[in-house]
Amino acid sequence: MSYSPASTTLSLFRFLLPACAATALLLAPPAAAQTGGTSAPSAKTTAGTAKADDWLYVGSDIPRDTAWTFGVLPNGVHYAVRNNGVPPGQVSIRVRMDVGSLFETEKERGFAHLLEHLTFRGSEHIPDGEAKRIWQRFGVTFGSDSNAQTTPTQTVYQLDLPSITSANLDESMKLLAGMVREPRISDAAVTAERGVVMSELRESDGPQKRISDATSAHLFAGQLLGDRSPIGTVESLGAARADTVTAFHDRWYRPDRAVVVIVGDGDPAEFARLIEKYYGDWRAAGPNPAQPDFGKPNPKAPVARAIVEANQPVALSLAMVRPWKKRIDTVENTRRLYMEFLAQALVNRRLENRARAGGSYLVATVEQEYVSRSVDVTMAQIVPLGDWKPALADVRGVIADAMKTPPSQADIDREANEIEAFLRKELENARNEPGARLADDMVRAVDIGETVTSPQGQVDMFRSIRAAATPQAMLEISRAIFSAPVTRVVLTTPTAIEGGDGALLAALAAPALVRDDRLATIKADFSQLPAIGQPGTIASTTLVPGLRAERIEFANGVTALVSNNKVEPGKVRVNVRFGTGNRSVAADAPNLLWTGDYALIASGIGPWGQNEIDQLTNGRQIQMNFAIDDDAFELSAESKPADLADQMKLLAAKLASPRWDTAPVDRLRVGFLTGYDLNDATPNAVLDRNLRGWLSGNDARWSAPDKAEIEALTPAKFRAFWEPRLASGPIEVQLFGDMASIDYRKILAETFGALSPRAPLAPAGGQKVAFAKHVTVPEVAYHRGEQGQAAAMTAWPTSGGLASPRDARGLEVLAAIFNDRLFDRLRAEQGASYGPVVDSHWPTGFDNSGGYLLVGSLLAPKDIDRFYGIAKDIAADLVANPVTADELARNAGPIREQVARASTGNVYWMFLLEGATRDPRVAAAALSIQDDIAAVTAADIQRLAKLYLTPARQWSLAILPKGMTLADASAAGAAAAGGSQASAPVAASR
Repeated sequence: MSYSPASTTLSLFRFLLPACAATALLLAPPAAAQTGGTSAPSAKTTAGTAKADDWLYVGSDIPRDTAWTFGVLPNGVHYAVRNNGVPPGQVSIRVRMDVGSLFETEKERGFAHLLEHLTFRGSEHIPDGEAKRIWQRFGVTFGSDSNAQTTPTQTVYQLDLPSITSANLDESMKLLAGMVREPRISDAAVTAERGVVMSELRESDGPQKRISDATSAHLFAGQLLGDRSPIGTVESLGAARADTVTAFHDRWYRPDRAVVVIVGDGDPAEFARLIEKYYGDWRAAGPNPAQPDFGKPNPKAPVARAIVEANQPVALSLAMVRPWKKRIDTVENTRRLYMEFLAQALVNRRLENRARAGGSYLVATVEQEYVSRSVDVTMAQIVPLGDWKPALADVRGVIADAMKTPPSQADIDREANEIEAFLRKELENARNEPGARLADDMVRAVDIGETVTSPQGQVDMFRSIRAAATPQAMLEISRAIFSAPVTRVVLTTPTAIEGGDGALLAALAAPALVRDDRLATIKADFSQLPAIGQPGTIASTTLVPGLRAERIEFANGVTALVSNNKVEPGKVRVNVRFGTGNRSVAADAPNLLWTGDYALIASGIGPWGQNEIDQLTNGRQIQMNFAIDDDAFELSAESKPADLADQMKLLAAKLASPRWDTAPVDRLRVGFLTGYDLNDATPNAVLDRNLRGWLSGNDARWSAPDKAEIEALTPAKFRAFWEPRLASGPIEVQLFGDMASIDYRKILAETFGALSPRAPLAPAGGQKVAFAKHVTVPEVAYHRGEQGQAAAMTAWPTSGGLASPRDARGLEVLAAIFNDRLFDRLRAEQGASYGPVVDSHWPTGFDNSGGYLLVGSLLAPKDIDRFYGIAKDIAADLVANPVTADELARNAGPIREQVARASTGNVYWMFLLEGATRDPRVAAAALSIQDDIAAVTAADIQRLAKLYLTPARQWSLAILPKGMTLADASAAGAAAAGGSQASAPVAASR
């Protein structure tokens, strides 16, 4: 068993780690991270050593999760099934094949992934693409409910069926089994799907992929992991033919390499019967091939490598690489894994403490993982501030200290508290664990050779393991995970460094000077908070019609929407909406909205900075997250009844007594500047940064800051912008969850009810949102990436607000139909794009403005004209002709099913009911959403298309490689088509 909480890495800096991100691609990509030190079981290993219903637990003393039923069919197919009613009516199916990119020969690179694509096209028994349409009729959303992934060690097919019946479950099992066993592998299908995979490869190409590939090859020299990315190569994919892909399938897709997992709202015995029915007669061709030798780390390979990539930030990856060892998953193995995680957490807290204080690096983290049954690696990822040498030395110094001096018991307990709090949270939430996650967890356990146990079993094991986490034991574990027979380092740099690889090697060879960056003891408790005020009085309480919720209003104007329910036992979700969000800034006014996500939270509260708040909340369910909505700023948290009073004190204190530490603002500025040159490195980067600003007619609220604006940021300017917004109103508090054991009215009265009355910030120029100016020829923006990469966008303005909720739902269905047609033509038929997107955005925070329908895709420059032609054809047809009843049902059904599933949880209702205490239309729209979707007709779709998809209001933009024109792209398209084409008109550029 292994511990896998959410990552604590600062989200602000994830985009700053190109070399480190490249390493992350090695550790957690489609090639997903393997966090256990064991291997996947097979029929051969279980035969004669255990009963069929014990195959996952062979040799293990881990407490068994009795909710699962296991079995092995006579042909070797393993299965695991269980009942789960979250969400009601859904069944999740996973088929895992024990084959991934590490099983390919040099000529077959990318075949496992290509085969995954071909498999989902259909089987020998159904026409090409028909499975997708059948599943749509069952309410399945392509891409989320039906998907697949290929990693270095496995290929997994995923299907989540909503609203199952015995008939559609049987049909789905038949379809999926046929696709896995006998996929339709024709030359035509290979050609079409090769184009899709080539598009995926093209879209991922660029500096970060080059860094990733070079880093992987260097760190894992001597192993297949170093050069077996699942995506493959242009050469191997180009050479793929139906017969060679079929040979790969027949060699590796065998019953004795298959595991079928089914979790859902049904009888496990029926699940097992269906597995027997559709997989029991599967026969393998020939003997099971031998497992490939994945190789071992080569100690003779070079130690240091400097990778020069223009416009990339300086970054370091320091890897301590050990050979992977096969282990049986036992309680002792679990103890080792928990202790390893504790050792990493201790070092990470010290590294972050130094970064907060203004060290030599912007961010640094360590992570130890077992990767793809190939290596046991501890990786330090570092973004230096300026010179890379002191950053490397400082991180090595912190690691050296961890290997020399035992941690204090208090330090150990602090990290153990976090783990135990996470495990207890999982235990309390076990009743609400979605079946899809349970199925995915089982597949993951099989892939890394681990078992599964119940949440209670995890808590019990950790409680006993924690007692063994003494200072001396942690010292020994630290020495183990930070020592290795092979140590390698990669430096990514925009310009060549003096001395090249030799300078990097010399820096690594220098003795590590011990750095004691351990946290000082902090004494902080909630009594130190400044008083908020006298408890407020309740002015009114009313029940919200149609909802299990009450509206509470206090004399100071604060309102609360409270739903006391047992949907998530032991959990209370909090969302505090204050001020007016994006509406607090005029559309043409300079603003610092872009600075809030990290620095506003990190700047502290009252007497406390970040470290004090960390200490206060250690081991407790107390959080503080920040977001900006159109009509409010939001502070949110996920807490529990016992912690809710202090949770609410912390949130209220953030508004009443904010602190203005300067270091987080300085760190934010440096972080943005460090990653600034990445903003136009790829078409996707250009879109991520600029699209919302372009769509809103360059509204300053969504336009990204330029370099001069970032450089001009100071703590004083930050405070001047945010202080009045933290002091603004109105305030609406949402409390949803298990509150039967507490007096939530008293808690509200003593926190937000005690605040002074607040006035809103609502400048006249901030209450509407414009749309991009109409163009007849696409505007052009540029990226500095690969010449073969481009993107195309086109959009139409729609509307917004709460006056027409049925139109909002109708546009969602229209967008789904548009997307389905675009997918079929641009991807499935022509292979021009990996993932075209159509999105309807209808903001409720702005009345009658801000909405749009966006159609876009990443593609090659030669396909720009093709994209615009297809989009034009689809839009015109939707205007001219009503959709068929089948097409409407296939696209509205999955949306309706998504809503039905989501509506069983508090998160869904909290989102939809934001603002409900101040506008009754909010609750009305939330209650009618399923009926509104069901009521959408073909006439509605045509009416909305005629109303909004008008060429006279359309905006379009293409993103091209720097130096290329639309005419050049058109010429490339004409050449690829083997014909001629008139020159494209000159476009306006950005």
